[in-house]
Amino acid sequence: MDERSYICALLYNILLCPVETSSQVTTAMAGLKLYLFSSRAACFLLLCVHHATAISFNYDNSFSSDDFREEDDASITNGRIELLGDEANARARGRVLYKQAVQLWDGVTGEAASFTASFNFSIQSLPGRSSTPGHGMTFFIAHYMPQLPQDSYDGCLGLFDERHAPKDGTTAISTNASGSASFVAVEFDTHRDAWDPSSRHIGVDVNNVDSRGNFEILPEGSLVDAGVMSSTVNYDNATARLDVDLRVIGTGARYTLSATVDLRSLLPEQVAVGFSAATGDAFFSYHTILSCSFKSTLPTRNDAPFPSTSSTKKATLQLSAGVGAAAVLVLLLAVTVAVLLRRASRRNRQEPEVDKDMLAGDMTPDSLDAAADDEFGSSTGPRPIPYANLAAATGNFAEEGKLGQGGSGSVYRGHMKEVGGRDVAIKVFLRGASLEGRKEYRSEVTIISRLRHRNLVQLIGWCHGRRRLLLVYELVRNGSLDGYLYSKDDLILTWQLRYQIIVGLASAVLYLHQEWDQCVVHGDIKPSNIMLDESFNTKLGDFGLSRLIDHGMSLQTMTAMAGTPGYLDPECVITGKASTESDMYSFGVTLLEIVCGRRPMAPPTGGARDGQVFRLLEWVWELYGRGAALDAVDERLGGVFDRWEMERVVAVGLWSAHPNPKMRPAIRQAAEALQSRKFRMPVLPPKMPVAVYLQPFGDSTMEYGDSTTTVGSGFTTQHYSSTSRTTATQSSDTTSMPATVSEELNSNI
Repeated sequence: MDERSYICALLYNILLCPVETSSQVTTAMAGLKLYLFSSRAACFLLLCVHHATAISFNYDNSFSSDDFREEDDASITNGRIELLGDEANARARGRVLYKQAVQLWDGVTGEAASFTASFNFSIQSLPGRSSTPGHGMTFFIAHYMPQLPQDSYDGCLGLFDERHAPKDGTTAISTNASGSASFVAVEFDTHRDAWDPSSRHIGVDVNNVDSRGNFEILPEGSLVDAGVMSSTVNYDNATARLDVDLRVIGTGARYTLSATVDLRSLLPEQVAVGFSAATGDAFFSYHTILSCSFKSTLPTRNDAPFPSTSSTKKATLQLSAGVGAAAVLVLLLAVTVAVLLRRASRRNRQEPEVDKDMLAGDMTPDSLDAAADDEFGSSTGPRPIPYANLAAATGNFAEEGKLGQGGSGSVYRGHMKEVGGRDVAIKVFLRGASLEGRKEYRSEVTIISRLRHRNLVQLIGWCHGRRRLLLVYELVRNGSLDGYLYSKDDLILTWQLRYQIIVGLASAVLYLHQEWDQCVVHGDIKPSNIMLDESFNTKLGDFGLSRLIDHGMSLQTMTAMAGTPGYLDPECVITGKASTESDMYSFGVTLLEIVCGRRPMAPPTGGARDGQVFRLLEWVWELYGRGAALDAVDERLGGVFDRWEMERVVAVGLWSAHPNPKMRPAIRQAAEALQSRKFRMPVLPPKMPVAVYLQPFGDSTMEYGDSTTTVGSGFTTQHYSSTSRTTATQSSDTTSMPATVSEELNSNI
């Protein structure tokens, strides 16, 4: 029997034989396994390994369209890159990108890349066309492949949408690029635009062409007509430091620039690297790349297409001649295994009796098995994990491995060899969990599995087998922020760490609201959902209440509003609409809690006026209005803190939790305000405005505690009730804010 007939026979036994003839299947599978390790299959595996390496290339007057993608006016001529091609003497913009993806970081392993790019280039003026050259060029990193704007002429350098450039005499860029148009660039600027510090400078640009303080001013007359220049851009992932070195080969002049840029928080796992340039109607220059080398430390996963390059074309052709048939057979083997697993899955679902408790509602683990695997599995990174593996990783969910207990289930510590020998946290939803709990499970898997950010807890996998719902996360070793703020031990977070946590939280929310493909409303921002890694970096977690909203849509109505009282926007409770504004309210309250070390609400104490409930927001606003905001600072800090940082965090916290949602900042404004001393803060009223809302449905109540609470109609009240009155935002002469809904306080707050 020839080779082709032999393989066909094996596949027939697997695909067409009855399920009961397991011996035939076993024999056929063994045959295919043997063939897989034949010489041809081995060659195919070698070809795969060849691509699973870190990106490294070197071109010296040898650029090729096979390896680089030319966009807009750019062209490759005689082995050189002309960024503006034949249009350099007119209004033009151009980009050239390396066609292979560069792995910037890996969400599965947690690794991040360091890299070095070195290139020689020249910028030449056009005598007789303009007295002033323009506008400059960049080396940039962006999404793979990016969707950069077409209208990016002049000082937008081929990267930034000129519609967002300052007009009417303004000098600041107020809008950043986001989504697939995000970028980080090193600019070599040769013309002074309204937002530029000088007509000759190098700078580091993050999502816009304003270097925001990360620039080095060069002497007049440099860069243009200076001959060949050599630049090296080096990035160290451990320190998030980007170093730029520029040398003028003819004169020996050297200029350097360093900036701290966390690329992992700004860009996706796989990125493109390239060059860009632009001119306008009046200022022109030639921008030429003569040579370029690039070397990364992190291997590129084969998730993205890899166009063949001239440097590997010969080797690929030699291998492909002998491995074509093997590739087809390996593909058939994969299909075969999928068919067998599907058959086995169907049999397994038919055998056990379904737990009656889990059938409550319309979403059960069994129904998830049938319908949700395709939905969950469409995301890259996290994957389904067999229940047996999770049981083994936790010692069959031993009590001594339990990390905590929540309203919807328990969390256990485990060690899994299947994910590289990592320690993990496994959340086990309660057997017979409520419909809300099962919806939280689906929400977490379908949303967080697609998110990639250094300040978000990483979901590794999930399981809805054995009539159980389980989620597997990275283990964040320092636990929750809540545990440190209210620890009875001598564990006190310094202000330096608290400020670091605040900046990290702002970065996470910015990614959720504005930088991902869709807007993600978290729905439950609070210290107990903020985890801290070994370096006390923020890891925002618990996406069970999160919702996806298309960018541009501000509100989404929920059938029942859920969240944690004290952090939940009062208007959100009344209207039943979750939004980025309601997230900002929670964000503001959390900032104040980190500053003060006090919970947002507490029962009245013996010294409380008129037995009123303590509300952190009202208390801090009263101190702020008296010019004594620093009196709210956690006494355990012992007065050791940066005064500007502390005052700014208090102000941003109050601004974000403003009773009027329309007065709250977007997260990008808040994030910039937290770090920039140049940011102009709005003037907040000395007395806290009081928002009173018209309640559109029956009386609602909230139970105040540490756990998440669903707020809807039909509850009863026992203590401290008050009723909503009108729809308005007023300025109160007192600091107590009338409650907008009926409230019930647990004695354990």
